[in-house]
Amino acid sequence: MPKHYITFRDLSKDEYYHLFERTRELKRERRAHSYFRPHLGGRAVALLFSKNSTRTRMSFECAVNELGGHAIVLNLGDSQWARGEPLSHTARVMSRYVAGVVIRHDKEAELTEVAKWSSVPVVNSLTDERHPCQVLGDLFTVTENLGGQPLEKQLFCWIGDGVNMANTWLEAAAVLGFPLNLAIPEGYGPDPDVLRDARGDNPQIKLCATPQEAAKGAFVVTTDVFASMGFEGEREKRLKDFKGFQVDSALMALAAPKAIFLHCLPAHPGEEVTEEVIESPASVVFDEAENRLHAQKALLEYLIPAL
Repeated sequence: MPKHYITFRDLSKDEYYHLFERTRELKRERRAHSYFRPHLGGRAVALLFSKNSTRTRMSFECAVNELGGHAIVLNLGDSQWARGEPLSHTARVMSRYVAGVVIRHDKEAELTEVAKWSSVPVVNSLTDERHPCQVLGDLFTVTENLGGQPLEKQLFCWIGDGVNMANTWLEAAAVLGFPLNLAIPEGYGPDPDVLRDARGDNPQIKLCATPQEAAKGAFVVTTDVFASMGFEGEREKRLKDFKGFQVDSALMALAAPKAIFLHCLPAHPGEEVTEEVIESPASVVFDEAENRLHAQKALLEYLIPAL
């Protein structure tokens, strides 16, 4: 049976540390202009999208190409999936064409159904519920900035909406064991089942009353836009509801002395974060974006057996 990556919990702590080390090696190789590895042996990987994408599409296309394969990019709106073909049929057909399937889609249940029928690995590159590939790259970025300190000793702080990124940070804290503070406006909390399960595995997860409380002493401060894809129609309401949840210099000053700022991008400067913070020495958002490529390359290499 193939190993899928639908939620952050699909891999173990040991597997993540293996991926971090492999990501480090692949990044070092690429920086030395050694781009090509024959791992995929000319096989294809399907990249299926029903949501807009810049970093996800480019990083996965580069990763597949540099692993010796080629990417087949398909807009789901142009596929038979969008016309109601049973997902069990779609999955079994794709499995006979490609070595892996990467899907960026709103409905995670449909991703899970594809994985159920697929005989090749299926990777979740974003759903409304989770964003595990982003947090994988984010955590590698954190390890680059630790100076040898253990990851599980660092306080992480999430400020903003309780949707896919918050859910995935909860799962990451559960798997890897680091303390996590969350500051989320009332009515926008994370999935209650994800929160309950994460707290069951990690009692160091705390819901904070204010962003200031959440950020105090944190090594990692991270956020995302207040109106994610699919919620653009609620933007004006959300800007009011999220008032006071912006990451600015005053908030960063409450964090640990060498704290870093993460954002999965695209950002809306002046809303969830100030331009000053994005361009500050604490910001590693562009390293974070680059690391999506290296981490996903390591992930695909791990999930898809070599020929």
